[in-house]
Amino acid sequence: MGKPVLLSVDDDPAVSRAVARDLRRRYGEDYRVLRASSAAEGLDALRELKLRGDPVAVLLADYRMPQMNGIEFLEQAMDLFPRARRALLTAYADTDAAISAINVVDVDHYLLKPWEPPEEKLYPVIDVMIESWKASRDAAVEEVKIVGHRWSAPSFHARDLLARNAVPYRWYSADQPEGERLLAAAGATPDDVPVIVPPDGRPLIAPTDAELAAVVGLNVDPSERFYDLVVVGGGPAGLGAAVYGASEGLRTVLVEREATGGQAGQSSKIENYLGFPDGISGGQLAERARRQAAKFGVEVVTARDVIALDPHGPKRVVRFDDGGGVAGHAVVLATGVSYRNLQARGCAELTGRGVYYGSAMIEADDCADDDVFIVGGANSAGQAAVYFAKQSRTVQLLVRAPSLESSMSTYLIEQLAGIPTIVVRTCTTVTEAHGDGHLQALTLQDARTGQQERVPASHLFVFIGAAPRTDWLDGVVVRDRRGFVCTGPELNVEGQRPPDWPLDRDPYFLESSVPGVFVAGDVRAESVKRVASAVGEGAMAVMLVHKYLGER
Repeated sequence: MGKPVLLSVDDDPAVSRAVARDLRRRYGEDYRVLRASSAAEGLDALRELKLRGDPVAVLLADYRMPQMNGIEFLEQAMDLFPRARRALLTAYADTDAAISAINVVDVDHYLLKPWEPPEEKLYPVIDVMIESWKASRDAAVEEVKIVGHRWSAPSFHARDLLARNAVPYRWYSADQPEGERLLAAAGATPDDVPVIVPPDGRPLIAPTDAELAAVVGLNVDPSERFYDLVVVGGGPAGLGAAVYGASEGLRTVLVEREATGGQAGQSSKIENYLGFPDGISGGQLAERARRQAAKFGVEVVTARDVIALDPHGPKRVVRFDDGGGVAGHAVVLATGVSYRNLQARGCAELTGRGVYYGSAMIEADDCADDDVFIVGGANSAGQAAVYFAKQSRTVQLLVRAPSLESSMSTYLIEQLAGIPTIVVRTCTTVTEAHGDGHLQALTLQDARTGQQERVPASHLFVFIGAAPRTDWLDGVVVRDRRGFVCTGPELNVEGQRPPDWPLDRDPYFLESSVPGVFVAGDVRAESVKRVASAVGEGAMAVMLVHKYLGER
């Protein structure tokens, strides 16, 4: 790998030379300073850097450029280098646009032209951006190689885990020359995939999630044994609770099984979240929240599966599947929900081999010019349809209900209607998935006529139902018949407190049947299944945690 890159993009040659000159003067010894005269040229440079595996630390883009302005450039650049820090160069008249860009594309700063003297107006900003980049995983992980098969479920899972945690990696197919060489060097065979080769060169063969997360620089073990607040689940509710808890002085640890963001983090674009009129991808929203949590000192523990909750006197112990655990004065359960399994014949055997749950965006490139099938009628399915329609030949949205109106937001229904390559098939179900080693065809049934149709298919994405991840809480907290955790007034029976409730007060609104254990987001019974409400419940849970701790 070469030196980290500082890239400036400006169509004014004089300004472009001045930016590069000032950057080289201060940072030229440790960083490679590049400049581009247009957004298109800048994107070409970034693609080349991506292919070569060179890191990009900072992007500076002029706001007013022809064909593509600086905001549009930075938005596309995020897809190539999501961890690079970003700033707009603007004239005084464009400061409103620059401030708006902070919300639209997560711009870190804006710099007014001219920036003289640079020691006061340029270098302090670049210093902050470089330090922020150094603290990100782009700087820590030089290059991770994954060797696997396209239709291998464990290989897909490894790629998905890294992608959702924004860890950069290079993919090598086990049946291509470079992949074969890496397997041979690792002493592995094609049957051993995935094989992970981290920067230190010591390979891991078919690692567990925790082993993979640890080797790429993710934190998998709590640094302490006891905290004020333990948050279980890293979706919007869990991140909201963690941010508010830590910002209000609670020693907070967040434990996440896969990646921060939860189901919302897999959303290609959320357009009805307050404050983002142009929409924001779930990944970008989750990354902002993760950075905000880190800013306030939240400790994030990744790739740890929580299997038990043990109340012991004044402490609440959360236990991991490897025998470890962490304890705290209070716990917020924010484990969200998972998509229910499609019960059609053949789906279980082909999961990860053409049948995927959630958007699985790492498969998007492989769907180019193919026919994509999506099962589901809620917003997540509609957002995925819009996303895959950008490059797939067609997208067929398979909806069991007779219409979308009862399950999908109006704005999204209108979007789907305006995209000619999206076909919405109502009253349609998948009855069987066919394939030898990977998905090759689907059998679809029309509920109105009973007629079945077999269609060729290589990619099926499933977004059905909401199954709470609460089996591990059986016998500990009260759940409803579907597994969602009951809280507050729902626990009272005929106006009376729960039989085993030990305190001389009613359970707080978000409090479970165990005092000090609060519930936020989709996993809570009767919750509103929306990102905004999940974040709000996370914040509310922390307020109630403070009330609970004040009673002690």
